[in-house]
Amino acid sequence: MSKRFFAISMLLMLTAAQVFAQHTSDSLFIERELSKAPQGAGTLYFANLFLGRPYVAHTLEVNDEELLVVNTRELDCTTLVENVVALTICRKQQKGTFADFKQVLQRLRYRSGVLAAYPSRLHYFTDWIVDNTQMGYVHEIQQTKKPFTAVQKVKVNYMSQHPQSYKALKAHPAFVPVIAEQEQQLSGMTFRYIPKSEIQNTSLLRAVIHDGDILAITTSKSGLDIAHLGFAVWRKDGLHLLNASQIHHKVVEEPMTFRQYLYKHPSHTGVRVIRLSE
Repeated sequence: MSKRFFAISMLLMLTAAQVFAQHTSDSLFIERELSKAPQGAGTLYFANLFLGRPYVAHTLEVNDEELLVVNTRELDCTTLVENVVALTICRKQQKGTFADFKQVLQRLRYRSGVLAAYPSRLHYFTDWIVDNTQMGYVHEIQQTKKPFTAVQKVKVNYMSQHPQSYKALKAHPAFVPVIAEQEQQLSGMTFRYIPKSEIQNTSLLRAVIHDGDILAITTSKSGLDIAHLGFAVWRKDGLHLLNASQIHHKVVEEPMTFRQYLYKHPSHTGVRVIRLSE
């Protein structure tokens, strides 16, 4: 952590990391579903609970200060992944209270689990993967053989180059250089990924990508690392994506195969594969 980021974080840190924003139905839903979930329930079990819930963007940007937002009623692709992973970890650790869920969600969403100002949130998904790997929650599948035949060299700067697109950066210009420094730390990292040409219904791909893995779609768009997220679902006709879909306006399992989905979006280049740690 840089001195500049540390200084701003300490200046704006909330007095209680447990401060949060949520609706009563969220706590009821979380505790009910954790009590019902079978032992060993994985990400797909919990992801299926969200099917049909509306897609809503920017649900974490509802407060003037950075709070732990809990919203299981409206989701985007990132909050779907975070809610599902937090539920899965809670069940694995035999934790069933809403307080347990909030604690895990905070650790997933914020750098080293510390909720401070806006820059403490893991905005780029590469940052999310790296931080949560260090926390022991996930690991990225990295192989030097097929189907991981492509390498992504991360180059991110979208947030610092477009601060007017972000409510918090417009309100707090001092955050922009902090975000820029984080982008510089991420840029230059390399990760192997599966190009979309390799996404086929083969025994090799079925061995590499497991049901419930997090699929992070790589992109050719300038300044970004990941375009979209979801969970892997294998069907007879191949791999599918369970995601919070802006196109369908809700959480769905895509009816088209993942290969078809990737080729429908020219800027999608392939996929990085992230799995919850045992």
